[in-house]
Amino acid sequence: EYEIVLPGVSGTALQKNVSVGSPTKVELTCKLDENSNLKNPQVTWKRGSETISHTSKTQNSWTIQLTISDSSQLGSYSCILKGEVEVSATFHLQVPQIEGKERPIITYEGDLAVMVCKTEYAPMAWTWYMTNGTELVAINPSSHTNKFRIKRQSADVNRLEILKLTKEDIGVYWCEAAFRLGSSKRRFELRVLSIMAPLKPFIAVVAEVVILVTTIGLYEVYSKKKGEGEREFDQIEQL
Repeated sequence: EYEIVLPGVSGTALQKNVSVGSPTKVELTCKLDENSNLKNPQVTWKRGSETISHTSKTQNSWTIQLTISDSSQLGSYSCILKGEVEVSATFHLQVPQIEGKERPIITYEGDLAVMVCKTEYAPMAWTWYMTNGTELVAINPSSHTNKFRIKRQSADVNRLEILKLTKEDIGVYWCEAAFRLGSSKRRFELRVLSIMAPLKPFIAVVAEVVILVTTIGLYEVYSKKKGEGEREFDQIEQL
């Protein structure tokens, strides 16, 4: 059972994501806040753009009951309340989404890269892919024992480890969770830097310091020689 409470303020459009991993019955309810000024609204339920009828109502709530048996019944279900103002609420029925790191994974040659995927419900199976051009190639750890390790930390958490990183490992990786009503994917971008990369700023600073010290040393030598030359010239004039 899922419910959205509407405040009855003009222009309000609330949304809720509903995860459905396997065939089930779902009850969706739109309810007006008890302090709302919207009285006796005209209520319409829609699936996408198709109007459907609600199965039950009370004074301030309207409910539809759905039997989800396959993926074609997933999608957006909306209730629209019209009166002095118009408000709406939308339920997005979808297979469970995968949680994971959104930013690129940046590491160095020879290191270990770790990618972790997590779902709200345990999937039937997990699959990891690497991108080869425009194709996704399934990763089989048993045939690359020195490169990949896949660990199922729990029923809803899966982990990919890439060992001894090289520049060839740079690219996009995907994890896929398969449910009875469909599958979800999560994208990971891996960047591998040379071990010298973090040393470059340090080397640049050292080079600048060396140049500065050398310049100061040469100037001091030049100044010293110039001073000695002027003293010799004064002595010659006196003689």
